[in-house]
Amino acid sequence: MQKPTKILLLSLLVLSITLFSCSSKNNTNKNLQVFRYNEHKNIGSLDPAFSKDLADIWATHQLFNGLVQMDDQLNVKPCIAKNWVVTDSAKTYNFTLRKDVYFHKHHLFGTSTSLGNQDSTRTVNASDFEYSFNRLKDEKLASPGSWVLKKVESYSAVNDSTFQIKLKQPFPAFLGLLTMKYCSVVPKEIVEHYGSDFRSNPIGTGPFKFKRWEENIKLVFRRNNNYFETDEKGKQLPYLEAVAITFLPDKQSEFLEFAQGNIDFVSGLDASYKDEILTAEGKLRELYADDVNMIRGPYLNTEYLAFFMQSEVEEIQALKLRQAINLGFDRTKMITYLRNGIGIPATGGFIPKGLPGFDDTIGFSYQPEKAKQLLLEFKSETGIQNPEVTLTTTSNYLSFCEFIQREIQKIGVNINVDVIPASSLKDAKANGQLNFFRASWIADYPDAENYLSLYYSKNFAPNGPNYTHYSDPNFDTMYEASYLETDPKIRANLYTKMDSLVMRTAPIVPMFYDEVVRFTRKEVKGLGINATNLLELKQVEKMK
Repeated sequence: MQKPTKILLLSLLVLSITLFSCSSKNNTNKNLQVFRYNEHKNIGSLDPAFSKDLADIWATHQLFNGLVQMDDQLNVKPCIAKNWVVTDSAKTYNFTLRKDVYFHKHHLFGTSTSLGNQDSTRTVNASDFEYSFNRLKDEKLASPGSWVLKKVESYSAVNDSTFQIKLKQPFPAFLGLLTMKYCSVVPKEIVEHYGSDFRSNPIGTGPFKFKRWEENIKLVFRRNNNYFETDEKGKQLPYLEAVAITFLPDKQSEFLEFAQGNIDFVSGLDASYKDEILTAEGKLRELYADDVNMIRGPYLNTEYLAFFMQSEVEEIQALKLRQAINLGFDRTKMITYLRNGIGIPATGGFIPKGLPGFDDTIGFSYQPEKAKQLLLEFKSETGIQNPEVTLTTTSNYLSFCEFIQREIQKIGVNINVDVIPASSLKDAKANGQLNFFRASWIADYPDAENYLSLYYSKNFAPNGPNYTHYSDPNFDTMYEASYLETDPKIRANLYTKMDSLVMRTAPIVPMFYDEVVRFTRKEVKGLGINATNLLELKQVEKMK
């Protein structure tokens, strides 16, 4: 029997869709070139040096640019740097800057007149990047993005239009790192004027400029008429006149606003509305087909369970038991029932689909009979007739862990599920206090090296991201060799070999590789999708 709350939600949604076309007609002219979306997680800062969370990244991406940028296929493309040359055995990068990039207008760029300070602007030069990078490294600022420059030996403005970066050692993923919002250019005179208040008084070079921010209520950006990029036909970007962001705190209310035509876009699939908008197979329900577009594609996020390889628990130490758990549940069935078909069953390794190095044949498929056989061998070798392990998770992922618990019980392993707060799980896994736990890894930058760093022996947590304390000298040798390999195909093959080596030891149980899912209203055109889930609005427009 359906719960009353679900019936009420469905009734509201049906009413919303009935009103959808009416509100669309009423709002068409008023909101034609204003892109409206909701951010249920509050934005903490509009300073790119603090763009750690996706909510902040989406906002700052509209306001700021860096040397380079990434397209929807994860290719690094020119941005403020029109080109670059890599020399010195791939350790020195010389970037040539465009000369037509201007900061957003501000009175501090202007000169005093009888009418007061006039808004003005100035061009970006190489010394602005030198200042911005110095700021990123400043311990007093304490930017969470300072690690991006960890492999950098030095950087300097050679002249106004040339910026040089020297690395301590070759690092093929470095250009991908530079696409992160942390590496955006900011103007010294504005930052030093506002100090910490630059977070709410941002001045950048991006396609949109800051207009107004009522924290937790509304944030507004306006079109930057001096923006330097054009489309393939030479038309100046962006097309939109404004971006308006609201801050409703829950996803259910956000979806109702979308259904009523009050916002243009919803990202992700929340439990509160997933069954209302999608079928179990992941198709858009007919009720929404006339008014809504759905876009989906790979997301650089691997959801998995992890074993602590230095655990004293005999079950955790046993390879055959770890393999049996990997073989003992149906990942496709789990995705169908718990995520309405959104997600890719993880039959490969730790590297997710969408990155060079991904191989969906190196992991584990559903083989319950083989799992039972491995378990019999485990019992015979250890004398443990009733193997038992505790899986620690957060409430958000309880349904996945309970699904695996039920399936693994069928092959003869008892899994106890322990639910703790996210902050507690984060601390406990970093300090080696959990034997078996749920985790996920979203790419910091789009290179498989970022994923494989979790298995490098010199990265043991808490000083690095190797939470499993996996260690293999062969892996370490290949990992270090990958830094020196500049040929993308050879490097991708090396990544696959490393991932395969990890999976032979089974320190993890990959569950699924996530997908980006976006719902937009039909009149929204040009909103693409990418594996980093970056919100790119400069080529978006709204059609009548």
